[in-house]
Parts: sequence; C-alpha cells; structure tokens
Amino acid sequence: MSGKFIIFGATGSIGSSLAEQMKTAGNDNVHLVSRNQSEVESIASKYGFSFTVADVLEEGFISKVKNDLEDTVGIAYCVGSIDLKPFKMVTENDFNKCMKLNLYSAVEAIKGYQESLKKNKGSVVLFSTAAVHRGFTNHSIIASAKAAVEGLAISLAAEFAPNIRVNCIAPSLTNSKIAQPMLKNTVIAEGIAKAHPLKRIGEGKDSASLAKFLLSNDSSWITGQVIAVDGGRSKLA
Repeated sequence: MSGKFIIFGATGSIGSSLAEQMKTAGNDNVHLVSRNQSEVESIASKYGFSFTVADVLEEGFISKVKNDLEDTVGIAYCVGSIDLKPFKMVTENDFNKCMKLNLYSAVEAIKGYQESLKKNKGSVVLFSTAAVHRGFTNHSIIASAKAAVEGLAISLAAEFAPNIRVNCIAPSLTNSKIAQPMLKNTVIAEGIAKAHPLKRIGEGKDSASLAKFLLSNDSSWITGQVIAVDGGRSKLA
C-alpha cells in the first residue's frame, strides 16, 4: 500500500511494538506520533520513520501532525490510560480527561485524515479494553471511555463503508509503563497473570500483531469488529 501509516502513541508498549512489526513487514512509510520527544526520536531513528512530537491532550494537536503528512492509508490510535478509582472518589474531571485522551482525540485524528483514508480505501484501528466486557472493580472511568471507543468504531465502520475499514482491539492488562504501578509488585502481577486462562500478562506485541494485520490488505474483508486480545479473560471462567 502506498501512502503513510500513522501510529499515535508510538512510544507505548503496543505502539512501539507495532512500529517494529511494521518495519519487519517491510513497511517503511510509517509516521510516529508521541508526546515523548526523546523516545519517539529514538524509535524513528532506529527504523527510519518520520515522526511528530504532539500531545493528544492539547487542543488542535492534529494540525501539528497534518503539517508533516498528506497521503494517509492507515491510522492506529494506540493511545490509552489506566484510570482506576473507587466510584465514590470519581470526579467529573476524571471522566472528562479520560474521554479526551481515549475518545475525543481519536475522533480528531480520524476526522483529520478522513478524506485521505477514503481516497486510499484505508483502515483505522482503535483500542478498547477487556474491562468493557468483563466487570472489574474501580474501572468505571476507563471502562466507560473505552466502551465509547467501541461504539465509535462500530458506528464509523458503518458510516465509512465501503471506503474505510474501522476495527477495534480490546486487550487485557499489557506489560507497559502505565501498568507498572500494578505489575511492579510480583505477588500482584502473578495473581493477575493467573486470572487469565492463558496464565500470563499480555505483551505489546500481542496486540500489535493484530493491529498490523488490520491495517493491511490481508484484512480487507474485516470491518466493524471488536476483537479481544486478552488471554481469554473476557470470555472464559
């Protein structure tokens, strides 16, 4: 496919793994987006990719990215958060910030490249969480936001068909920087791993491999799907 693939959240566990896998698959036309300048520069230099330093929480962030790009064939919005609080402590601001990060900025990114994606019969990959489908305590903020992301993905898949495919990946807990507050405790990490039928914590590459597939023409008859990459946790006791 000619044209650029854009990875938002390119320095996270899934985003950086996706960058590596895209390079391994022979895709050199990849653009990385992250707020972490030193990290995104390092990854971009390693793989020979272009990049933009931008924070998706900033209003109008997409204008920074669009100044670098014209022709886009795929977007992976790998930005995410782990917002955990007992419900009695949750504030409206907690929901607003989580929705901005996970939903509103994804909308802005998609709208920014909608015409290019349409022209190129492109693909969009969004990310949810297993917590949407399997209730976990203290997850009201992030589960609500990611449920909205799933609704967005399915709605846009219908609205954009047959020109743009839109799919969503729903991982369980993944070994990443944002998960370290939980995983740094060995006992807690082992307990979380055992809660999954496949008895391990997810890795960035697990979801990235599916994202790479959904961005490619190999998945050209797949759209409007929410696909779990969760070690079986959302479906199996």
